[in-house]
Amino acid sequence: MKTCTVPTQFGDLVLTQDGRHITKLGWGQAPREDSTDLLDEARRQLLAYDAGALEVFDLPLRVQGSDFQRAVCAAMSAIPFGDTCTYGDIAKQLGVPAQSIGQACGGNPIPVIIPCHRVMGAKGLTGFSGAGGVETKVALLRHEGAGGFLI
Repeated sequence: MKTCTVPTQFGDLVLTQDGRHITKLGWGQAPREDSTDLLDEARRQLLAYDAGALEVFDLPLRVQGSDFQRAVCAAMSAIPFGDTCTYGDIAKQLGVPAQSIGQACGGNPIPVIIPCHRVMGAKGLTGFSGAGGVETKVALLRHEGAGGFLI
């Protein structure tokens, strides 16, 4: 596996590449700084997103986990930049209980790129598994212009 660190306003992000796919995004410092065509492109896209110049990521991703986890990640990936939906919305789409959606969102291995921050609870803002928790979620939503629900 190859890794690199990408400094953003949301904290230092650590990208992990396994084979020809991005498989993980976390916060902190990469154990080593690798350079591959894919990591360099993922870094470029994250920096463009951070600068407000990119709304849709175009990277080969591989979500490790169950078929259900992959289905929830696919549903989250379909939420447009600047929009939000609820756990219940995704639950209806997949025909499962909303609670299971919350657990899958929390298990998203590639946050930011797979935008779990765009998923809300039925009564509004909920937690976020990334560093900084809900404050980071709010920062990501505000960055995308989706923070109007906070007013």
